[in-house]
Amino acid sequence: MPRGQRERGRAPQGAPAPRSPRAESVRRIATERAPERGSLLEILHAVMAEHGWVADEDVLQVADVLNLSVAEVHGVVSFYHDFRRTPPPAHEVAVCRAEACQAVGAAALYAAAQQRFGKRVDVGVREIFCFGNCALGPTASLDGVLRGRVTEADLAHAEQEWSR
Repeated sequence: MPRGQRERGRAPQGAPAPRSPRAESVRRIATERAPERGSLLEILHAVMAEHGWVADEDVLQVADVLNLSVAEVHGVVSFYHDFRRTPPPAHEVAVCRAEACQAVGAAALYAAAQQRFGKRVDVGVREIFCFGNCALGPTASLDGVLRGRVTEADLAHAEQEWSR
């Protein structure tokens, strides 16, 4: 094996295992972006955009294409909160918990979101530490739409919209 190449994260030699359509898609994404500088993050973002989450089989495909260990790819996926390891819920509430938003009620808003949506499997609630919308706090993202001066009434309105 030439110097600098690694055998880590590779499947055993022999007949290639059949690939799922998802695995083929991830492999295509990884192959197209592999020459880019810092390609691992770009590939993972593209997988998220295409599939909504990074599955175990995706980690294997990316590791194989980039000649990285599965542990290296998994480490990056698990380190950054932008990468999901499970299918996303149908709806998402992300509340800013940084200082400026905390000063104007983000703690109560986050608690209200958890109470309102916590038992629903179709709604995910998470905290973010700064959207950069500090002047309009508390800030939240409702299904990816950034909103300022969010209130519990806004959460109730979103719930009504999502229940239709």
